Amino acid sequence: MVRIGIIGGSGVYGVFTPEKSVKVHTPYGLPSGNLEFGEINGVEVVFIPRHGKGHYIPPHRVNYRANIYALHSVGVERIIGISAVGSLQESFKPGDIVIPDQFIDFTKKREYTFYDGPKVVHISTADPFCPQLRDIFIKTSKSLGFRTHEQGTYVCIEGPRFSTRAESRMFRQFADIIGMTLVPEAQLARELEMCYVNVSTITDYDVWAEKPVTTEEVMRVMKENEEKIKKILENALPEIPAERNCPCKTALQGAEI
Repeated sequence: MVRIGIIGGSGVYGVFTPEKSVKVHTPYGLPSGNLEFGEINGVEVVFIPRHGKGHYIPPHRVNYRANIYALHSVGVERIIGISAVGSLQESFKPGDIVIPDQFIDFTKKREYTFYDGPKVVHISTADPFCPQLRDIFIKTSKSLGFRTHEQGTYVCIEGPRFSTRAESRMFRQFADIIGMTLVPEAQLARELEMCYVNVSTITDYDVWAEKPVTTEEVMRVMKENEEKIKKILENALPEIPAERNCPCKTALQGAEI
């Protein structure tokens, strides 16, 4: 039984060497990849590559329910979701770290719930992220000297295409960063009373900005962001206490119809 799960990409491997890889079947199909068990700075974790090994699953085809259920089935109580995002605001700069406190769902055709009937559940997502985990990751990122936004709204789009300029200008009226993977990952975790925090790294400005970027620039920033994620994980994970002092663990109380 491993209490901490990580969903993300290649940036995790710099601080994580899998000791065991396990194929897991769920009622919702196969997750994006095998569950990989190991340690980061002495803390036991289990990792799922969100887009599969080699990044072959596009965001609109990720089996989010299988990923969350698989982690839950091995005892995970807390999930750290790592995302690469674009910026919708001038002050949210490439290379910055964002620990979002809100999201806007602009996806269209994903599987959003474990409760498709006959049991009906309406969970609260007024505050969709674990406050205990958010506090730890904000403090850790700032202590490492990284430009960190402790509040931010993540608008999640369907993908795999990027936004039009008109869409981007609309989104920036309401959100700070834009990506394709947060929803329904966060809300599915809440439905299973798991804690969830998102750690977003900004790669570039979205197309609202007349700031042409090259692939070389984006790749450079992504590499720098991976190094930041490694350091944040190394330092934040040992700070997570065994006891969960948050409302996530009772999310289903009063939610069932």
